[in-house]
Amino acid sequence: MVRKIIRKDFDFTVDPKEIAYYEIGILTCVVLGLLFIILMPLVGYFFCMCRCCNKCGGEMHQRQKHNEPCRRKCLAVSLLVICLLMSLGIMYGFVANHQERSWVKRTEKLAESNYRDLQVFLNETPKQIDYILAQYNTTKNKAFSDLDGIDYLLGGRIRDRLKPKAIPVLDEIKAMATAIKQTRDALQSMNNSLKSIDDETTQLSASLTTVRNSIEGSLNSSDCTSDPARKICDSIRPGLSNLGSNHDTTQLPSVDRELSTVNDIYRTDLESLVKKGYTSIDEIPGKVGNQTMAVIADVKNAVDSISSNIMDVSQSIPIEKVLLEVSHHVNNSYSYFHKELPKLEEYDSYWWLVGLIACFLLTLIVTFFLLGLLCGVFGYDKRATPTRRGCVSNTGGVFLMAGVGFSFLFCWILMILVVVTFVIGANVEKLLCEPYANKKLLEVLDTPYLLKEQWQFFLSGLILKNSSINLTFEQVYRDCKGGLGIYATFHLDNVFNISENLNIEEQTEKIMKELENLNVNIDNIELLDKTGRKNLEDFAHSGIDAINYSMYLKEAEKSPTKVDLLAFASSLEAKADQLPDGKLKQALKTDAQNIRTIHHQQVLPLQQSLNTLKQSVWTLEHTSEKLPEKVSKIIASLDSAQNFLASNISSIVIGETMKFGRTITGYFEYYLKWVLYAITEKMTSCKPLTNLMDSVVNGVLCRYSTDPLNLFWFGIGKATVFLLPAVIIAVKLAKYYRRMDSEDVYDDSCVSGTWHFTL
Repeated sequence: MVRKIIRKDFDFTVDPKEIAYYEIGILTCVVLGLLFIILMPLVGYFFCMCRCCNKCGGEMHQRQKHNEPCRRKCLAVSLLVICLLMSLGIMYGFVANHQERSWVKRTEKLAESNYRDLQVFLNETPKQIDYILAQYNTTKNKAFSDLDGIDYLLGGRIRDRLKPKAIPVLDEIKAMATAIKQTRDALQSMNNSLKSIDDETTQLSASLTTVRNSIEGSLNSSDCTSDPARKICDSIRPGLSNLGSNHDTTQLPSVDRELSTVNDIYRTDLESLVKKGYTSIDEIPGKVGNQTMAVIADVKNAVDSISSNIMDVSQSIPIEKVLLEVSHHVNNSYSYFHKELPKLEEYDSYWWLVGLIACFLLTLIVTFFLLGLLCGVFGYDKRATPTRRGCVSNTGGVFLMAGVGFSFLFCWILMILVVVTFVIGANVEKLLCEPYANKKLLEVLDTPYLLKEQWQFFLSGLILKNSSINLTFEQVYRDCKGGLGIYATFHLDNVFNISENLNIEEQTEKIMKELENLNVNIDNIELLDKTGRKNLEDFAHSGIDAINYSMYLKEAEKSPTKVDLLAFASSLEAKADQLPDGKLKQALKTDAQNIRTIHHQQVLPLQQSLNTLKQSVWTLEHTSEKLPEKVSKIIASLDSAQNFLASNISSIVIGETMKFGRTITGYFEYYLKWVLYAITEKMTSCKPLTNLMDSVVNGVLCRYSTDPLNLFWFGIGKATVFLLPAVIIAVKLAKYYRRMDSEDVYDDSCVSGTWHFTL
């Protein structure tokens, strides 16, 4: 029906029937209301006429009945319940009237809030665009930082790719250079130890020979010819043969030749040559930085050109134009609202006054009924006859009849008000509020060619100037409600495609081409030169592996003397103590002391020299073990690493350069994706627009206006309808409270079994 009405295709012969069928419930209630409006005044008129003619209960005479107390109480309770129900409806009316009174003020506050939100939305949108596009500087600074640090980023990556092959070999060569130094030191120590052992052994042999000759001289003296000295001297003689050196230095050849060879090898300073190999690897980042300065400057220029392109794009985005148009409509609407606000307040005050009068009329009627009940119940005297009822009871009856009179006077007017508000409120709720809540109203508005015959889709024709684009009210409402950006919601890509205009593929290709011009030359890396290689080979053939180290160890492990001199001296001294005092005893004790002196001054230093020799031999034996094989393995690893550098360094440089270029361009590709996402999905969320729509329809039209209006007719209508039973009960109940003009008199005489009543 709405579509037909908008299209002006409404058939007055057919369509009203469909509308009547759709509105059958509302029309039924309206007919009942109209019957009430028509019949109540007529009934009141005839009722009044009948009462004036002492009909319809107008006669001031009450018939006495057996169940009178019960009837009176039931009628009073019924009227009280009806009055309470009417009071509840009147309360609804007062509440609804108060809400209607404040709807203009609430609407004004809601309008102010929505207007502020829209202003923030309109003002912040350009700032958000500028912020998003300004983030390019962050991306550019990051790219510049990487370009400035190309020596460590690109050169460092190349160096790290070469290190696993080069560094282990250099470490092995460095360890061999340390072994050469240790070998030279060990050979030097061994040679010195051999000389010391030779000299100390010769001196020890001479000293021991002198002591032995001295002892033999003492034993050959005349003092040893008689007992008991003779037996003691005979016991000393056999041990003198052991008093001598235990070493033959002629069996330990010198290592002067090997020491001379190793000294010649050591003079080459293999360690400094290895340091050159380390340096050649560590200098790669510096070489990369020095060789790429010109290319990096060109890349930076290409990056700056992207910046100028983005600034041009930011000025071409049509969002600001759309927002200016929206802002114009918003400002005009807000100005019109404030212009019409005084009229709304005036009309609202009229309505409030009408509603207040209606509520007070009903309150007055209910008050009469309640006062009538109050006076009637508390003023009623069961012992008083109908003609002798008290003043209070009679007043209660009068109040009840006054309530009846006011009911007939005003109920039809109240019902007119109820019918009008019911028709307006029910139709607005049914035709606007409910369809808006379930989005059927938006579906109606999205009907093609409905709002404008030339436009398939009204919104796309209004905003995008192209009505063929599928842009609907329902989709816009859903997207805005979900917080989607205005660009995606209104399909602004049909007006200005950010993806195409922010396409930096050409610039990134230019950056990659510039980076391909990087000519990094690091092919001249030499881990070890020919001198170092020869040094290793000479060390392998130095002959230290041919030395008979077991012979030296066997000789070094021997005791310096054939006998323990300290034990020999103690034994000699003990035997001398057995001799009688004299020259022989004194001479032997002197010889024992000399032996101890020889032990401390000559044997101990000789033992130290032997230990030193032993340590040097162990070091040389460990170093020389499979020395040629070790050197051959090192040289093979060196050749392998050098061949790897020669054959792979160019591909490594190219590969790492491409990775570096993809890293730089990746910053801008990621920035572009982020810009597209931010502008299309997150930036300038149009949620304030849906908030405005919800505020106008759900807030102002439905919650602030229609809901109080529906509550008003429900409350007032409920109270008005309950006037019907209230009037009937009040008329019947008034008979029991009012003072009558006549009453029934009972006679106790009975004729033929029946009672005779007289008046």
